[in-house]
Amino acid sequence: MATTGKTITVEQIGSPIRRPVVQRQTLIGLGLNKMRRRATLNDTPEVRGMIASVSHLVRIVDEA
Repeated sequence: MATTGKTITVEQIGSPIRRPVVQRQTLIGLGLNKMRRRATLNDTPEVRGMIASVSHLVRIVDEA
């Protein structure tokens, strides 16, 4: 699978407290573990799926 060079920046807006372990692990996989922390990631279907699974805890800040 070729990378397109596109990136996506996400920010954590929700706390992982009282959330399932899987959601906590997904946040860590995205590089997020504290409120208001941002991470810039490659825009791939895998990353989009991870964002969708914790969409109530993160928001997309920038798509480049």
